[in-house]
Amino acid sequence: MGMGIDKRNQMAMRAAKEIMDGMVVNLGIGIPSLVPNYLREEITVMFHAENGIVGMGPSPEQGEEDENLCNAGGYPVSLVKGGSYCDSSIAFGMIRRGRVDITILGALQVSEKGDLANWIVPGKKIPGMGGAMELAQKAKKVIVLMNHKDKSGKSKVVKNCSFPITSKACVDLIITDMAVFQVKEDGLLLLEVFEPFTLDEIRNATDCSFQVGTELLKT
Repeated sequence: MGMGIDKRNQMAMRAAKEIMDGMVVNLGIGIPSLVPNYLREEITVMFHAENGIVGMGPSPEQGEEDENLCNAGGYPVSLVKGGSYCDSSIAFGMIRRGRVDITILGALQVSEKGDLANWIVPGKKIPGMGGAMELAQKAKKVIVLMNHKDKSGKSKVVKNCSFPITSKACVDLIITDMAVFQVKEDGLLLLEVFEPFTLDEIRNATDCSFQVGTELLKT
């Protein structure tokens, strides 16, 4: 894994490289919430939460939590200098107007066309769609962080999604624990392979075909 970090943090660290100075970024729950730990110190980012925060800061120390300040998942957060609050309708208005530069989401499946399925496993109870549909359609760049395979060993990178689709042809970049793919109009392009995996292992673990980048990175 390089530098001895676990795969969740490796994926978050790779996603952080996509974030540039001055961006407004929305993070999904789970692995995406680790991304702020890996931002370069010199860049300023405003993290957006659907419940009405622009400029969300790190988790507060125990005992320092503000009972009125939490992220969209209900976990306590802080506010960075220059951050602001708004109501949820304004937060969703920002998303729908395309004011969010990047959203980083988890997923159940992503298809070779960039279709995203991330909101329901049929038959399981769920809290609801949340902002995933709007974010997937309207953010300028959509990055998915997910394990390459599900718990039963099936590929989550697929030719066609078998789970209900959140939004079609919306994903730009897929970062798994094995590899990084760019979604292009003619299918997936493999950009990077994470150690210790090989190209053959990625082919075997992926349920669709893909092209291999001319400057394939091993990281």
